[in-house]
Amino acid sequence: MNAPEIASRIDSTNLKLDSTDADLCALCDEAAEYGFAAVCIYPTDVTICSTILYNTPVKVCTVIGFPHGRSSLAAKRVEILEAKEHGASEVDVVLNYHNLRTGEKGLAADEASTLCEVAREVGLVTKIVVETGYLKKRQKRHAIAICEQAKADFIQTSTGFASAVTDEADLALLCKNRSAKIGIKAAGGIQTIESALRLIEAGAERLGIEKASKVLAAAQELAE
Repeated sequence: MNAPEIASRIDSTNLKLDSTDADLCALCDEAAEYGFAAVCIYPTDVTICSTILYNTPVKVCTVIGFPHGRSSLAAKRVEILEAKEHGASEVDVVLNYHNLRTGEKGLAADEASTLCEVAREVGLVTKIVVETGYLKKRQKRHAIAICEQAKADFIQTSTGFASAVTDEADLALLCKNRSAKIGIKAAGGIQTIESALRLIEAGAERLGIEKASKVLAAAQELAE
């Protein structure tokens, strides 16, 4: 897999608590230069990023209910609609995965279905974040079934704020238990080109990576 192919799978992410407008401008410039799939940023940063990337194929993605997932359904719905209004094309929606951990998968399923429908109605790509590092294997199987039933475009492994990092075992479990329709986004602790390639090989169609330009630079060096 060459560097442009890898770049096309990357959501270049800046969810730092101290990010500045200058940081966001640099993120967008690098995304356009390398050909990343999207930039992933906070909701209040959607306007500036969508303005910078207006004439490029790079999508603007923002996070919903981030990073805890325990916002109310109504609050998440408003965040999704505002994201669209301000120029986002994709939303990474953090599921209330606490419901999965406590055996209330029906509540998690209802939330995912409602929010995916809201996003679809306004033309947004949906990635449902389930935080696999906090789930048991049975709960991970429930999570992918819930995301598929909700007709999410992707299931996402992590916010990147959890202590556990995404590994190939998580990807293998999700791939084994999914249908052919839903995509998988791996996020959390992807810091090298080697780890990125391992996760792609394990089945990830998208990767959420902070400092993505450094990872792509390493990919280009390997190709030379």
